Amino acid sequence: MRHKTVRRRTAALLALLVALSGLAFVGPAAAAPGDTGDDGEGAPKSLIQQLEAASKGFVEAKEALARSKSRQAQLAAKLKQLDADLAPRQAAIDEIIQKSYRTGRLGPMTALLGADSTSGFLDRAETLETVAVKENQVVADLKANRDAQAQAKLAIDIEVRNQAKQVNVMAKRKVQAEAALKAANTGGDAKEPTDGGSSDKATPTKRNSDGSLPSEGCTENDPTTSGCITPRMLHALKQAQSDGFDHYVACFRHQNSGEHPKGQACDFAAEKKGFGGVASGSDKAYGTRLANYFINNSDRLGVLYVIWFKRIWLPSSGWKAYSRGNGDPSSDHTNHVHLSVR
Repeated sequence: MRHKTVRRRTAALLALLVALSGLAFVGPAAAAPGDTGDDGEGAPKSLIQQLEAASKGFVEAKEALARSKSRQAQLAAKLKQLDADLAPRQAAIDEIIQKSYRTGRLGPMTALLGADSTSGFLDRAETLETVAVKENQVVADLKANRDAQAQAKLAIDIEVRNQAKQVNVMAKRKVQAEAALKAANTGGDAKEPTDGGSSDKATPTKRNSDGSLPSEGCTENDPTTSGCITPRMLHALKQAQSDGFDHYVACFRHQNSGEHPKGQACDFAAEKKGFGGVASGSDKAYGTRLANYFINNSDRLGVLYVIWFKRIWLPSSGWKAYSRGNGDPSSDHTNHVHLSVR
């Protein structure tokens, strides 16, 4: 009896000390992403690496395909113009040939025999030179036109082969991503979230002159932590915030895999002031709108993938089940939207 009394007094004393110091025990529901042993993205390192490589490869092939189609369209327009230019140049050659057949080609002997004086011979010689220059130019123009046509046709053939290659790469990367999810006992088809959406158009991120994304390092100060993020990640963060998504965000953090330590990922809390429990009601609707915002602007922002509410959105496959977390809201992504950019 005495021991039970001592234990009760000890427990009461501890409770009093906690209350006086303002401390609180933090359970899994309030743990921040990366703090529950999930390696950061709610999945093993090998799965994250596979998804990263597959999504990046798919999107790069998709963009290369679009650039190739654009070049093909330009080449086709050029070839059409060359075809139009060919007709009058061929007609000029035909006219020269027909005239020479009817009257005989003007040559030095003809000019000499037909001249009635020295000055007349010089005039005819000058005419001869002028005609020769004109005829040579017509022939050169025709040859250049035909050469340009041949080059344009060859370039179009190259683009067609390149497009077939990119389509093949996209198919392989899609299989890679889905196989990686299946091997991790996840990745079944998942319905698209239907409790909210966003049609806002973000300002496109900076690209190279050919439309590709520039290589970037972790060079910008992360406004959400003491770490760094890439210019592209900072752009996506600012775009979301400017379009009304103003809840708590955490970007850079040290972990064993994923994009957070590279400065290429941010976690957007569903609750206003931090990572809480499983989102519901307006918080869940907020998260769904935000996830859809990133998906609808995936090309503009250079999105690699989005994770939200035990689902992952991949550029190659759309929404897939993603349930390799530890059963807590952070690793299950039921309290925040994860965004990774390239």
